[in-house]
Amino acid sequence: MAVDGKYDITMNSPMGKQNATFEFTTDGSKLSGRMSSMMGNVEFDDGTVDGNNLSWVANAKTPMGDMAVECSAVVDGDSLTGEAKTGSFGSASFSGTRVG
Repeated sequence: MAVDGKYDITMNSPMGKQNATFEFTTDGSKLSGRMSSMMGNVEFDDGTVDGNNLSWVANAKTPMGDMAVECSAVVDGDSLTGEAKTGSFGSASFSGTRVG
């Protein structure tokens, strides 16, 4: 299943609901892309794709230093659901829809 594209995401973070955009590009089983939110843009290029299952790590810069955000998601048609592990901030579920 093709997962490439742009997705509008709502993340249920410890700070409440946050809107973001994820953009994915695949090359075989390799996943790269960008996460954009009010915290800024974070690019990644070391993700993996296995069917409609995605996983990647984005290194975000925060006021408290760098933070690795470990993400996993499942694409079903134009829908995306997943979870982001944000270190000491816990986990945040997210869902969204492909917009491009």
